[in-house]
Parts: sequence; C-alpha cells; structure tokens
Amino acid sequence: MKPLDPRLLRYARSARAYLALTVGLGIVGAVLVVAQALLLAHALASVVHDGADLPDVMGLVVALAGVVVARATVTGVQERYAHRAATRAIGELREQVVGRAAALGPRWLAEGAGPGVVTLATRGIDALEPYFVRYLPQLVLAATLTPATLLVVLRLDWVSATIIAGTLPLIPVFMVLVGQLTQGRSERGLEVMQRLGSQVLDLLAGLATLRAFGREHGPAARVRELGDAHRAATMGTLRIAFLSGMVLELLTTLSVALVAVGIGLRLVGGDIDLVTGLAVLVLAPEVYLPLRQVGAHFHASTDGVAAATQVFAVLDTPVPAPGTVPAPDLRTTTVVLRGVGVRAPEREVHAPAGLDLTVAPGRVVALTGPSGAGKTTAVAVLLGLLRPDVGSVMLVHPDGSSTDLADIDLASFWRQVAWLPQRPVLEPGRLADVVTGGAGAVGASARDEAAALTGLDLVVAGLADGWSTPLGRGGVGLSVGQRQRVALTRAVLAPAPLVVLDEPTAHLDAEGERVVLDTVRALRDAGRTVVLVAHRASLVALADDVVEVRPEPVVAQVRA
Repeated sequence: MKPLDPRLLRYARSARAYLALTVGLGIVGAVLVVAQALLLAHALASVVHDGADLPDVMGLVVALAGVVVARATVTGVQERYAHRAATRAIGELREQVVGRAAALGPRWLAEGAGPGVVTLATRGIDALEPYFVRYLPQLVLAATLTPATLLVVLRLDWVSATIIAGTLPLIPVFMVLVGQLTQGRSERGLEVMQRLGSQVLDLLAGLATLRAFGREHGPAARVRELGDAHRAATMGTLRIAFLSGMVLELLTTLSVALVAVGIGLRLVGGDIDLVTGLAVLVLAPEVYLPLRQVGAHFHASTDGVAAATQVFAVLDTPVPAPGTVPAPDLRTTTVVLRGVGVRAPEREVHAPAGLDLTVAPGRVVALTGPSGAGKTTAVAVLLGLLRPDVGSVMLVHPDGSSTDLADIDLASFWRQVAWLPQRPVLEPGRLADVVTGGAGAVGASARDEAAALTGLDLVVAGLADGWSTPLGRGGVGLSVGQRQRVALTRAVLAPAPLVVLDEPTAHLDAEGERVVLDTVRALRDAGRTVVLVAHRASLVALADDVVEVRPEPVVAQVRA
C-alpha cells in the first residue's frame, strides 16, 4: 500500500487544498512544539535551579500558555477541516464511481461488477474517512515535525540526537512487520462485505417471489453466515490495529527512556545543563509521536485504502469516447442495424447475432425470438446504451446520408426517445408528477386523455387520493400491472417521436393487453415510431415489420 496514492489527489480535488492546508499547519505545529519545549525548559530550570519566584517567570508562563493555546487552535482547525475535506472527497469519489459505472453501461454492470459497485459506492468508500481525518495529517507531521524536532535536538545535544536517530528507524521496521501480517486482510473484509451486499440486494429484489412461494426464510442461514464472516474480518482488522498501536507505543516508550537515562546520567556528572536536558526530554517524545501515529492510524485506515484501490480500478476502466454530433430529427430519420452481434456475458454466444433491423419513421417494428436470444440487448444497442461487438448502428437521413450512432451525442438522441423497459423505473412523488414529469409539464386534459387511453383512469379512480396519491421508490403503492400503466401513460405523454416498449404486456391480463394494443395503434396513428419486444401473437400481428432475433455460437460465427 502506498502511503499517499497520487491518484487520490487527481480524482478528489478537494483533497489537494486540504493537503496544502495540512502541510502549512504541520509547519506551524512544528514551530510551536519547539517553542513549547524551550519555554517549558527555561521556566522549570529557572524555578528549580535558580530559585526564581513566580513573578520572575511570569513572562515565560504567559508565553507558554499562548503557545499551548496556539497548538490547540491548530489542532482544532485541523480536525474541523479534516472532516469537511473527508466528506467532500468521499462525495467526489462516490459521484465519479457512479458516473463511470453509468458510462460503462449496463452490460459492464451485468457481467458481475454491479453489486460490487453498489457496495463500494455506499458503505465501502466511507471507510476513507479515517484515512483523511487521522492518517493523512500524521503523515504530513511525520514529514515536517519529526525532522524539524530532530534537528533542534541535534543542535541542543548531539548524544541524545544520536540515540533518537538510532532508534527512530525501528518504528518503520515494526510498521512493515505488522503490515506483512495485515496484508490482504482489508481486501478480504471488503470482498466479504461486497458479497454480502450482492446477496442481500438479490434477496430484496426477489423477496416478493420468495414470499409468494413461502421461501422467504430460506436464504437466512447464508446471509447470517456472510454477516458473521464480515464481522470476523472487521474485528480482525481492529485487533491488528490495536496490537500494532501497542507495539509502537512500547517501542517509543523504551526509546524515550533511553534518552531520559542518558540525560539523567549526564546531568549528575555535570556534562549537560538543566535547561538543555529538560528541552531535549520534552522534545524526544515529539520526535517519535508522528511516526507512531502514522503506524497506528495507517493500520486503522487500511479498509479505506482497500476501498480506494477498488475506486481507482473502476475509475481507470476505459470508457469509449462519447459522440459529439447532434442527433437528427427522428421523425424523419431511419435507424438501421446491420449485422449487429453482441457477446452474451459468461456465454460463448452472440445474442443477438447477425441482426439486421430497419426502424423507419411512423412504423411499428416487433422483435421476436426465444428467451435469451438477445431482444432486450438489441433494444440496448438501438438506444445507444450498449455498443455492439460486431456490426454497426446507423442513422440514415432523408437525403440518404448516414451517421454512425457512436458519433452521436446520446443526450440529444435520448431526448427524442420514450423507453418502457421490462421493469419500469418510477421516481417517488405524487402520481400526477410521476406521469407528467413535473407540475405544469403537461395539462390536465392531455393527462386525463392519455390515462383514458391506457386504462390508468380506472386505476386513479380506485385510489383514495386520486392523482395526488404518493408513490414510493419504484412505484411502491401500486401493483405491478398498475405501474406498467403508469409507465405506458408517461410514454404516451412524452413528446418523443420514437417509442420503445420492451415486453409491455408481460405483467398484464387480457384486459391490460387490449389497452396496450390500443395504445400502440394510437401511437402509430399519431405518426410516432414504435419498437416492440413481443412474445404475444397479438402484438406481433399489430406490427408493420417483424424481425426475428436469434443467437449464434461465437465459434460458429467466426468460422462463417
């Protein structure tokens, strides 16, 4: 593990200003430590050796009190801005991790990185706080205060400086030995936490199904086992942190004792004056303290260092360069897929394979094929959410020219698309705002007309608060079929010329299916382009164009 990874300063900009502040405060702290030791030594020597009264040393006492207050102020400022910088840096890293995961696309997340990123972006990255608040300031002090105080001791008494210089390297040596003992422990702890988070997320996602079959208590033993493993790993890290602190404390105590014994013997022999002896004796612990604290806090912050390593692994994953060409008007543009193939995760197949698809303006296109053939993947390619491994996606203009979708600014493309996935994503809020996209975005008459078309008006009529009904995250408060109607109504109200419906009748009964069919007809009559992923014959019969999606083994396709 690196003491300070430069990538942390590159990705977390707030850490740069905090590091500069820490360096400045460290220098000020070093000056104050030396001043405190000299003032205390002169005050004590004047009283003990010279027999001075309190009024005679009042100036030294006042100066010493001022130095103590200044040190407390420096420490308070350090603590205050340490917590602020930690919060900001963690927020910046979390935002970048989530943004990079979104830029890498759903396929990268589906290949196994998704649960790990969720755990990393929620709990894992919070472990960096001890790194910023405790470890980093002590690292700066070790680089400033330790050499500064050692030089002062050398100027005062070369014998004590020699003893300190000889014992000082023992602290890094023992830090390395303890580090060898803890190597990999934090990574294993984070890995256990990510496995636990992954299984808990899967359990929560399928809890309704498990409950329906009376199997909701089945995964309890496995979740308990992972929880115990995570607890054991965490306690192991804490145990090593406490043991390392004890070892470093003992080593420092013995080293200071050597200095103190040497000073005492030379004071008896008259080889050193009392002021110098007291000053060196006060300064000696300050020489060891930063390095000792670095060792203790470093092992306490290894969880954060392990999390930072995974953060950098995500952020260093290359992302395809985004397009910059504004998307053309999809009301007059044809989207063409030619020979598109996408390798299925963890399978040696392309799904879809060799897909040729033409989505002309104003037409209804249905994608059919067996489960696992790649219909939803084809939709992701069509929407620019996933780049194909084979083939291309072109936007053909009315004049016959074409532009690769990879060169298109996807934000301008998505503004012209209304997408209804298999699991609709509904934001929390009032039902009216969820459907219309915000207060005032769509008039009440247009909203009611669209609701009548999709059958949502019957759902609203059965709700106690009507359009003011609050919805939870993901549409909690409505059944699956009702959520589907909300999402369908929102797609109808969206001013997008291209509407993509992925299995819109999957959770609906015969009445709900009829509503979807009527909605698709209304969209086509309005001149909007509709792409359907369909299993039911009624949807296929409604389409103007039907394209079969099929998988194909990768090896067989290469030979062809």
